[in-house]
Amino acid sequence: MVKRSVEQLDVAGKRVLMRVDFNVPQDESGAITDDQRIRKALKTIKYVREQGGKLILMSHLGRPKGKGVDSLRMDPVAERLGKLLGVKVKKLNDCVGPEVEQAVSAMKEGDVVLLENVRFHPEEESKDKDEMMGFAKELAKLGDVFVSDAFGTVHRAHASVAGVAECLDSAAGYLLLKEIQYLGKVLQAPEHPFVLILGGAKVSDKIQVIENLLDTADRILIGGGMAYTFLKAQGKGVGDSLLEKDSLDYAGKLLAQAEEKNVEIVLPIDHVVGKELAEDTDSEVQIDEIGDGWKGLDIGPKSAGLFSDKLSDAAMVVWNGPVGVFEVEPFAKGTRALAEVLAASSATTIIGGGDTAAAVEGMGLADRMDHVSTGGGASLEFLEGKELPGITALPDA
Repeated sequence: MVKRSVEQLDVAGKRVLMRVDFNVPQDESGAITDDQRIRKALKTIKYVREQGGKLILMSHLGRPKGKGVDSLRMDPVAERLGKLLGVKVKKLNDCVGPEVEQAVSAMKEGDVVLLENVRFHPEEESKDKDEMMGFAKELAKLGDVFVSDAFGTVHRAHASVAGVAECLDSAAGYLLLKEIQYLGKVLQAPEHPFVLILGGAKVSDKIQVIENLLDTADRILIGGGMAYTFLKAQGKGVGDSLLEKDSLDYAGKLLAQAEEKNVEIVLPIDHVVGKELAEDTDSEVQIDEIGDGWKGLDIGPKSAGLFSDKLSDAAMVVWNGPVGVFEVEPFAKGTRALAEVLAASSATTIIGGGDTAAAVEGMGLADRMDHVSTGGGASLEFLEGKELPGITALPDA
């Protein structure tokens, strides 16, 4: 899957409409608490400016559900981007309409404007194709060419993601190209031994990933809340831990399938447990099974050692989902231990987006991974083998 690069698009002197993912976290006052998504788009933004393009950026922020919400306006994002670029970034008060078109027509080469939150318009996310494409055409009026660099949204058939790509000469930005390169390698040419680490809350969220990679993975390490469903399927006590009863039969079948395919499934052998999910809860390590009244909230030290051993010979590792509730300090040690092992590993290390990316970034280890995905849902669907509308709509190289 090789898509046309922004470098293969003539942007000099052109109005370049670019979809970015500036859906950044903010505190109650609206201040941005993590600007990684803005920083990761800078390479493409700087390239377009250096080539003399007039850059019109569009993004969503939060879930305004088709209405204007003051706390979800893009003004703080424009201010932060301007500081990072060292130039004035003009934020417009809408993303379509005569006033926006007039502001864009007045742009000079190298100028940057940021449109208002595209999700203030219900048509952006409309399931009605005609309605969605009508809005996409309004957005497309603003540009001569389109660049997609918002991997976190490419699994959505939205107007600013897939729709505009059908209206303008299009290409992928550097960030999107990198995502396709690394995640595409997992599906098409994984290095062996290939180890898949899965965590997070639910088995049901990872079913299709497991099924899609069961023929190529050599080993699957399972932690997090989803591990307790597998342990219960083996007949082990899991106390009051998170359990998906509807997925018990599937977990049992998967264990049998893996054995048939000679894929090693590795489950925790001890657990950090608590009475409640809180910093000050009573906690302890329990071996093998979990007692009544206790919740499994992290893999234990023996499991962390076992998982580390199973990673020692890996040539490629894909990690999607923390193996404990890393946001609460007593239950962060397992996830931190794995992150440190991967940071020191010579394997190709690919970190799924969402919570896993947040974990390695929060621990200061993201720069030591080969690739940290910027899209949680998008990376998951990519690994499931699904066609992603925002990528399919772009022309091949």
